Amino acid sequence: MNPLIKFFRTKIYTAVFLLSLLLAIGVIGFRIMSNYSWVDSVYMTVITITTVGFGEVQPLDDNAKIFTIFLILASVIILGYAITVITEYILSKNDLEEIKHKEMQKKIDSLKNHIIICGFGRNGKQAARKLTTYNKPFVIIEKDKEVIEKFIEDDLPFIFGNANEDETLIEAGIERASTLISALPNDADNLFVVLSARQINKSMRIISRASQETSYDKLKLAGANNVILPDRIGGDHMASLVVIPDLVEFIDNLGIVGERNINIEEVVVDQLYDTDAVKTIRDLDLRRKTGCTVIGFKDGKGEYLVNPEADTQLIAGSKIIVLGRPEQIERLNSLYNIK
Repeated sequence: MNPLIKFFRTKIYTAVFLLSLLLAIGVIGFRIMSNYSWVDSVYMTVITITTVGFGEVQPLDDNAKIFTIFLILASVIILGYAITVITEYILSKNDLEEIKHKEMQKKIDSLKNHIIICGFGRNGKQAARKLTTYNKPFVIIEKDKEVIEKFIEDDLPFIFGNANEDETLIEAGIERASTLISALPNDADNLFVVLSARQINKSMRIISRASQETSYDKLKLAGANNVILPDRIGGDHMASLVVIPDLVEFIDNLGIVGERNINIEEVVVDQLYDTDAVKTIRDLDLRRKTGCTVIGFKDGKGEYLVNPEADTQLIAGSKIIVLGRPEQIERLNSLYNIK
């Protein structure tokens, strides 16, 4: 939560508490000192605190008058404080929104090689959840302010605006970003975002959602590296559960089965050792050191090799895909200081 908002809420809670305490002291005081009924005690306390000037229920003795004097003085101070806090909060509400926006923009401006998610619908939320689990920095562009207000307390980096506009993409740091995920519900909007993003950053990776199969080639032509058809994937997945159910369930569990329960990881070879002297998978001996098994290899040209041989050379710029239980993956990351 924004520290300034938290500060204002604390002051408001304090004012409400002091007013409640003053009311309680007044009611109990009049009840004990003047032997008023509870209704009369509340009545006397309210007209005293608000200083409306109505008459007393019955004449007060000296002790009750002294008590009333202190109650009036205390009420002037506490009511003045409460009115000041409420007025200050109302007048500064717009300033708070501006301060929050500036703080969020400052945080976004400090990001580099981050991911931009366009649209925070079902697919956008899933992408954000996955990236959060892997501690990948990202920025969300959303044009529905109600959605932003609903999730802003989760400390997610939002930008309010239309992802179709270049100014919004630049505000999200597209020139410094490594990847853009366009998860808008409309294919035409996704196409426009892909075109704009590719013009601004020609080297970034762009992943787009598509609802219609006819949009696939158009999005690829516009500059998308990958185009995902959620409906097709969903249908294939359901059919696979009929044909090879156990295998599909096993593959599903290779991803994430909960927060930080990562079973599979992609690691850049340069993070594992000094690549000036090339090592092999056997030399690295990850199985003995961490318990993880190397199940895939990607060379510098982008070619994949499934279940690579032990004598596969781990050259600079290549990557390996490792499989293991969550604690084994954690051991790997800890041993090689992989963030």
